[in-house]
Amino acid sequence: MTSAVTVIGCDGRPPAPEALAALAKADLVVGAPRHLAQAPMPPTAEQHPIKRLDDALDAVGQHPGQVAVLASGDPGFFGIVRALRARGITPAVIPAVSSVALAFARLGLDWDDALVLSAHGRDPRRALAAALAHPKAVILTAPANVARLAADLLASGKAVYLAECLGTPGERVTDLSADPSGSLSGPGRPLADPNLLISLDPAAASTPDSGTSAIPPAAPAHSPAPSAPRWLAGHHGAPDAWALPETAFEHRDSMITKAEVRALVLARLGPAPGRTIWDVGAGSGSVAVECARFGAWVIAIEADPAQCTRIRNNAASHGVYLRVRHGRAPEALVGLPPADALFIGGGDAAVLAGAIRAASPSRVVVTLAAIHRVTETASILTDLGYRPEGVQLQSNRLTPLPTGPLRLAPENPIFILWADRPEIVGRNPRHNGSNDPRSGGPQHTEQPKSQP
Repeated sequence: MTSAVTVIGCDGRPPAPEALAALAKADLVVGAPRHLAQAPMPPTAEQHPIKRLDDALDAVGQHPGQVAVLASGDPGFFGIVRALRARGITPAVIPAVSSVALAFARLGLDWDDALVLSAHGRDPRRALAAALAHPKAVILTAPANVARLAADLLASGKAVYLAECLGTPGERVTDLSADPSGSLSGPGRPLADPNLLISLDPAAASTPDSGTSAIPPAAPAHSPAPSAPRWLAGHHGAPDAWALPETAFEHRDSMITKAEVRALVLARLGPAPGRTIWDVGAGSGSVAVECARFGAWVIAIEADPAQCTRIRNNAASHGVYLRVRHGRAPEALVGLPPADALFIGGGDAAVLAGAIRAASPSRVVVTLAAIHRVTETASILTDLGYRPEGVQLQSNRLTPLPTGPLRLAPENPIFILWADRPEIVGRNPRHNGSNDPRSGGPQHTEQPKSQP
């Protein structure tokens, strides 16, 4: 394919012959100042440093001659190729090695089971939630986000590595687990851009042995997850079954959300990677564990210490990560990160109102056994700006009689209410990507890259 625009990946190595040829015939070369300074420039070519992505894309689209665009690493991986194609430009692409591949190579790790996330040019909370819920993740970051992301990952019991300026003379890979209090502090430790964080379950067999790393001794508040199947890179995908039978969970005296109810609750909560879900009054944790099986980051709040133990046991038996907060709502909710969705399976009106105010979720799901609670709950949801809907769910299970034929055994009827805030139905203002340079929204000074 021939094109007037050629995108050339830069990874710190000398340009390949085809990249040199594309540069030699370019009339315009566009790139970050550091890339323009390092590339062999044709003496007659105009140079356009990328300060605002939209301005650079305008220059590329309007230029009548041959254009070379210098970009970090593999420009088709969280890079500028998408933005060019959104402008109707189909470039030729000469990729280099991405920073993600380089970072895992420096640690001697395989990464086909790693979740690759971006917190560059967007709210970092979604990427953090996905990394907390996954045993192996890499987050493309910006200097302003690194310290907070690293602190939260370390607090969860993860091993965390910071990689800066890979493939350049200033390359640095730091094991933050070895010195979590001082690795990112002090005037002598400015963060370089670009950078990325790698987050690992310290119990995983593939965690690198740095020789000096001191993984925090406190047990993580989640359970080790199994490695992803090698036929599918990154996240392991949706579970092969959900609304599991009650026998799939350790529980006390049948105090567990029944499978039929759980199926509708899961459908209304919408668990997925990057979403944070609170389960208030979690009981045995069946809803929390099922949400985590879809890749959501789940915080289970439970007042009974024996039930907290059951939640951890159930998470371990299903190989998922979640966080358990022991305490009684709403007091136990103080200091928790905001939630995208909130499930309440128990508690009074004060618990419901307090949890909604603390979580500020876009969606709330509540299960109730008593009919008199329905109107009260709907009123609270309405007063707090939500639009409630609901059903009564009554199931009858096929059960064999002693003589052999089947009969219908009724389960207790349950009311399920769910509610959205109308002003944010269909979108999440925390995660709308409006500051993503690839989306055409407000711009950073430089296009987020997968590789310096």
